Amino acid sequence: MSDMSLPNDPQEWVERFLGHLRLERHLSPRTLESYARDLNQATHWLETEKITAWQQLDQHQVRSYIARRHRQGLDPKSLQRELSSLRSLFRYLLREGVAAANPALGVRAPKVRRKLPVTLDADQISHLLDIRDDDPVAIRDLTIMELFYSSGLRLAELISLNLGDIDIPDAMVEVTGKGAKTRRVPVGRKALAALDRWLAVRSQLAGAGENALFVGVRGKRISRSTIQQRLRHWSIEQGVPRNVHPHLLRHSFASHLLESSGDLRAVQELLGHADISTTQIYTHLDFQHLAEVYDKAHPRARKK
Repeated sequence: MSDMSLPNDPQEWVERFLGHLRLERHLSPRTLESYARDLNQATHWLETEKITAWQQLDQHQVRSYIARRHRQGLDPKSLQRELSSLRSLFRYLLREGVAAANPALGVRAPKVRRKLPVTLDADQISHLLDIRDDDPVAIRDLTIMELFYSSGLRLAELISLNLGDIDIPDAMVEVTGKGAKTRRVPVGRKALAALDRWLAVRSQLAGAGENALFVGVRGKRISRSTIQQRLRHWSIEQGVPRNVHPHLLRHSFASHLLESSGDLRAVQELLGHADISTTQIYTHLDFQHLAEVYDKAHPRARKK
């Protein structure tokens, strides 16, 4: 290591890495908490194994650590997340000149058994969104649900929307997604009508100077728990046979759009997925059909 002032303590490097994720990659607090939890577990294991520096780890030891976590009862999805955290940490250590290799790269966790996402069908969506109530809170709730289903937004993306992010003349919304990446997605006719109604009554709830598109009854930006609670309320009120939550509406958006269009790349763009393979979990289509759509859609996959 060329810079003798660099620390050797594993926990210090975890703190530096978390700072890098926060300041350079602009990850959300919840994602940072997840990284911290995973890497603190690994740091504790280093102490029990008398390993004093990250660069001493080899692939065999990483595999041993993952096997131990598996014996402790961690499911495959959690093991994959812990491995991903270790890989990301070592990419940072490589960048900083601290490690010579990434020992987590060749290690695989047990396969996650993927479940098809639960969705509502088009009739159930129509029934859920058939809310005829002039109360400002009800108008707000309907607009939130229409926007989730119209544009496939994540919960955090919807909460972070400001008034200036909605372009009603162009029927578009600018969304800040994971890793502070922005994208513009279309807003459907029904969602635009709901937005018009909400903007007409928003001042009855919003506090002075509040820039958030959606606000709670106290006038401030609406919270995650409030949205989740209100969606549960409407699923009961409208007699929908499932507990409605934001991701259920996002799943439904993606599934209905892909079933109708067959355009996997377009759905990937609208959902804000960096990797096309991630989009697969939002569909009811089998993998073979997804591969066929990909072959037809992707410029480097298309057959001449």
